[in-house]
Amino acid sequence: MVGTTLSAEQKKQLITRNLQETLGEDKLNKVLEDRDLKIYWGTATTGKPHVAYFVPMSKIADFLKAGCEVTILFADLHAYLDNMKAPWSLLELRTQYYEQVIKAMLSSIGVPLDKLKFVKGSDYQLSKEYTLDVYKLSSLVTIHDAKKAGAEVVKQVEYPLLSGLLYPGLQGLDEEYLKVDAQFGGVDQRKIFTFSEKYLPQLGYEKRIHFMNPMVPGLAGGKMSSSEDDSKIDLLDSPANVKKKLKKAFCEPGNIADNGLLSFVKHVLFSLFQEGEGFEINRPADNGGDATFLKYEELEQYYADNKLHPGDLKAAVEKYINRLLDPIRKAFETPELQKLTAAAYPPPAKVKANAAPAAGAGDEDAPHRLDIRVGKVIEVARHPDADTLYVLKIDLAEAQPRTIISGLVKFVTVEELDQRLVAVLCNLKPSKMRGILSEGMVLCTSNVDHTVVEPIVVPAKAAAGSRLAFEGYSGTPDEQLNPKKKVWEKLSVDLKTNADGVAVWKDNFLLTADGEQLTSKLANCAIK
Repeated sequence: MVGTTLSAEQKKQLITRNLQETLGEDKLNKVLEDRDLKIYWGTATTGKPHVAYFVPMSKIADFLKAGCEVTILFADLHAYLDNMKAPWSLLELRTQYYEQVIKAMLSSIGVPLDKLKFVKGSDYQLSKEYTLDVYKLSSLVTIHDAKKAGAEVVKQVEYPLLSGLLYPGLQGLDEEYLKVDAQFGGVDQRKIFTFSEKYLPQLGYEKRIHFMNPMVPGLAGGKMSSSEDDSKIDLLDSPANVKKKLKKAFCEPGNIADNGLLSFVKHVLFSLFQEGEGFEINRPADNGGDATFLKYEELEQYYADNKLHPGDLKAAVEKYINRLLDPIRKAFETPELQKLTAAAYPPPAKVKANAAPAAGAGDEDAPHRLDIRVGKVIEVARHPDADTLYVLKIDLAEAQPRTIISGLVKFVTVEELDQRLVAVLCNLKPSKMRGILSEGMVLCTSNVDHTVVEPIVVPAKAAAGSRLAFEGYSGTPDEQLNPKKKVWEKLSVDLKTNADGVAVWKDNFLLTADGEQLTSKLANCAIK
């Protein structure tokens, strides 16, 4: 069926299926009784889009099936305003990259591009009228409301830039200047949506409808993020990389609550299946044989009942992901798009200082080289040959827990360590300590005379395996730190807690994927 043959109720069902929340349902009903809905979806042109972008893409396919007029906004100014996630010199290149890759994604799921309108934010956001509205809005909005609205979207730092406070207002004004009935986004946008509903009428503009998708968990649990490499699959990842990342993916037997693979199947694959098509599992007969699920709920229950092994689920998802990515990979084999990719996302060392990069991103000895991740201690034992050492088994959401030797026996009890979240430096060269191979280091604070030592305190919401990063540093960590070049020794000199007991490197906060700080009761102390 196409949009023109559907009833208003059928259109509404298509528009709202799989959404977590809709604000303005009464208005939606009224519009659909008279005409087709006008919707926009915006994306800030920052990090590389990843497979989770198929969630909004598949929803856009629903909107088009319902006869909606859909605008896709490449929000280049927003990318710069959000703590300069995209340097000014790269804005145009990244916008071009986003346009090419989003179009390739839509084509790969069969969405006709001629039914979509593509707009770049700076094409109208620099106009006299829009700028005047920004000033009008700034005379109405309190700093409290601006910070609250952007709390889930704009990068949160101790001393926020004014640009980040402007971000929610611009997103609200976009609804008016794009002349739409509704805006679509993730549920993390909810505070911006309610901000828009509060303030647009104060400028004399109509309150819009808002549609919210649920947030899809990343492969390591938690939100899937462009800056969290192991939490997501890049759209241009090779089949080998897809297999490698899925092998590491968090996928507990029977766990359906925080399962990124099942969420992807639900919100992407099932929404794209044709009538009569189902999710296929291929496995040997002695492991249960092949199975096809025509409804997601059946698959979810089957997994919850432990009738489907995580390895078989991963193998099936791998097949479908590669099927989606193959046309995108092929499109980006052209020299022109390969050149665009390299120019839009240069290695950190190639970003020039005058290009307004993230602080220190081009420094050879900068903390982005450290692969620091959240780990959960799942086993604590005394070293059989060393009284001062623990042998820890730490879950880092990898295929097997890592064995890490730590000299905490004199300072922390077994009970205090067991099941604790810790920060682990994962890319040190493995080394034997009294005959047992240690595969990393638990980061701890220590006072000057080394009489008090404690592991850094990791926020309780952080997911095991998720990467920790220093504010302003977004480069890729070294696969392994070269001990001959003393990289860790050089960088650790500036790794400490500040006067408030917050972990920093040269005053740049160490943050979780959700932007939370790591702390210690020991202030102004070294972290080793």
